[in-house]
Amino acid sequence: MDRASLLALLLLLLIIFDLTAADKIPDLAAESGMIFPLSYSSLPPRVEDLRLRRRILHQSQQLPNAHMKLYDDLLANGYYTTRLLIGTPPQEFALIVDTGSTVTYVPCSTCKHCGKHQDPKFQPELSTTYEAVKCNPDCNCDDDGKLCIYERRYAEMSSSSGILSEDLISFGNESQLSPQRAVFGCENVETGDLFSQRADGIMGLGRGKLSIVDQLVDKGVIEDSFSLCYGGMEVGGGAMVLGKISPPAGMVFARSDPFRSPYYNIDLKQMHVAGKSLKLNPKVFNGKHGTVLDSGTTYAYFPKEAFNAIKDAVIKEIPSLKRIHGPDPNYDDICFSGAGRDVAEIHNFFPEIAMEFGNHQKLILSPENYLFRHTKVRGAYCLGIFPDRDSTTLLGGIVVRNTLVTYDRENDKLGFLKTNCSDLWRRLASPPDSPAPTSPVTQNKSLNNISPSRSPSPAPSKAPTVDLPGVFRIGVITFQVSISVNNASMKPNFSEIADFIAHELEIQSSQASLNMHFPLVRLLSITTSGNEYRLKWGIYPPQSSEYISNNTALNIMSLLKENKLRLPGQFGSYKLLEWKAEQKRKQSWLEKHLLGVVVGVMISLLVTSVIVKLALVWRRRQQEEATYEPVSAAVKEQELQPLSSSETSNA
Repeated sequence: MDRASLLALLLLLLIIFDLTAADKIPDLAAESGMIFPLSYSSLPPRVEDLRLRRRILHQSQQLPNAHMKLYDDLLANGYYTTRLLIGTPPQEFALIVDTGSTVTYVPCSTCKHCGKHQDPKFQPELSTTYEAVKCNPDCNCDDDGKLCIYERRYAEMSSSSGILSEDLISFGNESQLSPQRAVFGCENVETGDLFSQRADGIMGLGRGKLSIVDQLVDKGVIEDSFSLCYGGMEVGGGAMVLGKISPPAGMVFARSDPFRSPYYNIDLKQMHVAGKSLKLNPKVFNGKHGTVLDSGTTYAYFPKEAFNAIKDAVIKEIPSLKRIHGPDPNYDDICFSGAGRDVAEIHNFFPEIAMEFGNHQKLILSPENYLFRHTKVRGAYCLGIFPDRDSTTLLGGIVVRNTLVTYDRENDKLGFLKTNCSDLWRRLASPPDSPAPTSPVTQNKSLNNISPSRSPSPAPSKAPTVDLPGVFRIGVITFQVSISVNNASMKPNFSEIADFIAHELEIQSSQASLNMHFPLVRLLSITTSGNEYRLKWGIYPPQSSEYISNNTALNIMSLLKENKLRLPGQFGSYKLLEWKAEQKRKQSWLEKHLLGVVVGVMISLLVTSVIVKLALVWRRRQQEEATYEPVSAAVKEQELQPLSSSETSNA
């Protein structure tokens, strides 16, 4: 047999072997119950395509992120907001960050029943890139069958409805992500809390085709992940990242099943109070929607059985504290007094609570993650945990204060890391070559790749430029703004304006309780002309320093120079007129210690004066003691003087 015939015979045997093996695969699968990849065709096509795209994105280079600042305070406002810009030219809105919602919506100028919010309503007619979404088979249509509409109702009986629209959405100057076209809701009717809230609308981060995250992922501009970091009990604000970040060392993960519920759930198995496991059946955390993490909810809600167990265990650990009534008589809050006013010390009174996940990893909750301040009794705190009406475990924003939460949708898991969220934002917003602030996050080297670039914005014509050396000392930054109110008889609330400016510039206002380490903004002068107010503001170094730090000064000057400081429409029309930064000159020894010298001289003069007065008093008393003769004292007889001759003759 020649070589060609041998090769042909060998090839024939290989083909027969492959066919025989292929015939045996179905039988093997049927007997063992194995599921092969091809059997996943039962999954929805969108999910299948999404997983394929995820693999492609994972193999490609990392996509840009949108770094966005969070505002407000969870308990004071009930939510956190971020700033989103919609349209061309952009119109800015303050939107509640809500992982339990899918639609992003803002009030429109056509709204028939909308409340008064932080910013003016969206005006579609002013945007050159605006389009209403036409009626199609994938949406609910209006009565005329022309436009797509949306309607959302919430548990607290509020609702929002309007038309679906598409426009250019921008994510702020700290974002690496360029503006993107996206679908959002143009609101025509709102009721309940949505009508009365200060925030303009909702930014939906939930799962669904209308979610802003899903839209950006579908476009292939970000990876399928985002992160939130809420501020703590004393400090609001925080940070948000749309896109993927490298998991920091020490991050605790919990599985999140996208098919378990439409919400972001975690596989909670057990609770521990002060290191002691509660005697609870793990099934108690898996009722209805399971255990859901919802940033749009303020407090935590557990099934009644779990709530009672947690409450009793906490009370058992704080025998020295006194049970008192809550701040609102309409609610049976569980509150305690005697823990002191210093939030940093409440861990000495209240125990830690731990949540244990299915992988046996634990998330430690400090007291600030389950307590809130009593608003009427100083040094008193109340449980931010309540019994749920149904069997769902709902974890609101209080549970993740000062916690970086990564929603890793690509790998179906949620990550948690206790950290300082205010410092995290400063790290995200700082230039790549600037030193990172001291915080727990700075110890995680995997976050070092987060270094956003600022996109330049046009500066106001009257704003001066600043050319300062690399190391400088700014003693004061002053700026003047003009505010025009619609009604000349209405005086703007200057304290609210001061608080807003301080919040925008990440400093302190004189109306707030002062932090020794933050710069202070003060109102220096007010001039009026009709309905126009000219306000001059000064930003001064913190009480713990003689000058404003370089990073803080640069950040403030950048905001002023690029005219990024904006006041909400409720204060009237706003315009930045001028600003100036003054370096603190080097002081002489006498200037630095002038107060001490003056005080020393005054004390010396006072002491000298007292000593002189005491000496005079002592001398006077000595003289009085020497000349005084008591009545009963023996008097020495004296000889009579002899009479003169003239006196004798006269006699």
